[in-house]
Amino acid sequence: METNVKVVWHDGVKGNGSLKAEVLDTKIAVPTEFGGSGNGASPKEILIASATACYSSVLTSMIESRDLPVVAMTIDSQGMTSDNEFKIIHHPHIVLSENATEKQIQSADRLFVAADKGCAIGNLLKKADVRIEIQGQISTKQTTS
Repeated sequence: METNVKVVWHDGVKGNGSLKAEVLDTKIAVPTEFGGSGNGASPKEILIASATACYSSVLTSMIESRDLPVVAMTIDSQGMTSDNEFKIIHHPHIVLSENATEKQIQSADRLFVAADKGCAIGNLLKKADVRIEIQGQISTKQTTS
C-alpha cells in the first residue's frame, strides 16, 4: 500500500500550509506556542487524528462482523505530552439497543482492547514508545422505529 501526501506552505513560520492526500485536504500550521500562526492543524493533532481514525475503523469493522445491535458509536481521543511521555487516550462509547443481550454487551466490551491490538497506526506508535490507553463505555438506548 502506498500513500502520497503533499504540503504546500506559505509565509514562513507565521503562515500556514495545505496538506492534501487522496481524500484528505486540511490546513496545517505551526502552533502558536512554537511561534506559529496556529491557523491550521498541528502535527500533534494530525498524529492523534490518525491514531483515532485507525482505531475507529478497526472497532467499526469488528462491531459489524459480530452483528451487534449498535445504535451509535463515538470516540473522543486525548493526546498528552510530558517531559518523558507521549500518551493517547481513546474514549470509545458504544450505544447498543435496549434489547441487547448480556452476551452482546460483553462482546462489545471485549472489542475495545481487540480494536487497539488490531490498529496498525497505534501499533507503530507503541513501537515509538507512545502509550495508548482505552477507556471504553457501553450503554443501551431505546431504538425508535
